[in-house]
Amino acid sequence: MQDIEKQKYWIWYSLIKGVGSIRKQKLLEKYKTPEKIYNLKKEELLKTNGIGEELAQNILNQNIKNSLEIHINYMQKNNIDIVNIQDKEYPQMLKEIYSPPISLYIKGNKDILNNNSIAIIGCREASEYGKKASKYFSYNLAKKGINIVSGLAKGIDSYSHIGAVCANGKTIAVIGNGLDTIYPKENKNLEENIINSGGAILSEYPLGTKPEKMNFPARNRIISGLSKAVVVIEAKEKSGTLITVDFALEQGRDVYVVPR
Repeated sequence: MQDIEKQKYWIWYSLIKGVGSIRKQKLLEKYKTPEKIYNLKKEELLKTNGIGEELAQNILNQNIKNSLEIHINYMQKNNIDIVNIQDKEYPQMLKEIYSPPISLYIKGNKDILNNNSIAIIGCREASEYGKKASKYFSYNLAKKGINIVSGLAKGIDSYSHIGAVCANGKTIAVIGNGLDTIYPKENKNLEENIINSGGAILSEYPLGTKPEKMNFPARNRIISGLSKAVVVIEAKEKSGTLITVDFALEQGRDVYVVPR
């Protein structure tokens, strides 16, 4: 685990409200590091294309700067790391997508982030067939050394992670909340098993972020973005699974559907 103190400006950058990853990337292109952005004066910020009064106030928010030590202390005590888009450990495939996350919070093994990965996804209300199918495919793919990527939700996601763990393989769970919250709560043991088996829990969301509904569609672009292909086990007509499929197609990933 790297020295979190050295990453404090990236942590601060992730805490800024109302500035999306595309605008953050443009700021980095101009100023190179978040430390330089941290030290900007309001007058200079306002000269930057796309930064108005409100966004400048968000970037300069002193409360966020004051909270940094709390975040750093929690991360150190709970073995939470952060990988930024300029790090060599950052997933290279993720850099290729539209609006890549600037930083990823991670618990577990960051050395697997650039290994071959396949996402296995599906609905929460899974049938017995769906549970068996997700576990079967994840188990056999993990046996071949492929990371299994999913979203740690109930149903298909959970069984996809379980299959990889049973195979003594590696699995990556991408979640829609901060790493200080376990969601759903019944997956606490599964989260521990993923980490103990050499896998990882990932989130672009900083500590303190609750699992709000609007976070999950954005989370899905990371699931597909990390993966060379996406396998759909079961999905409802209007569901988060199909949002992930849309992202996968936009990103040029292969999509496979398991027949009933």
